Amino acid sequence: MFASGHRRWPPDVKARIVAETLAYGASVGAVARRYGIQPNQLSAWRRLAKTGRLVLPALWGDAAEPIFAPLVVRDEAPPVAPSASPPIRLLLESVVVELAGDTPAVRIAGIAHALAMQPC
Repeated sequence: MFASGHRRWPPDVKARIVAETLAYGASVGAVARRYGIQPNQLSAWRRLAKTGRLVLPALWGDAAEPIFAPLVVRDEAPPVAPSASPPIRLLLESVVVELAGDTPAVRIAGIAHALAMQPC
């Protein structure tokens, strides 16, 4: 704790706390109370995670990828190398994610799980 009364949270601790808010049924308010922080501070950390400036631990399996990553939106789709399998499309409301047909099932499940998460 500093003279101003503010605590400094290491990025890995922030990431673990934010990850707790992503669990099914978790609320930002309840997690914030458990750690003695303000809910608006925890929401700010969640925004950092959504923009890729705070890397969260994997929430499923042994995946080494972060949960959130920056998203690049283009008007044109870049050319895709042909795959032996037809592409896989994940649809959620107006969001369409197209994956190579040979994408591993655990990766597809992780993306589908992330798409189904409640917005921050």
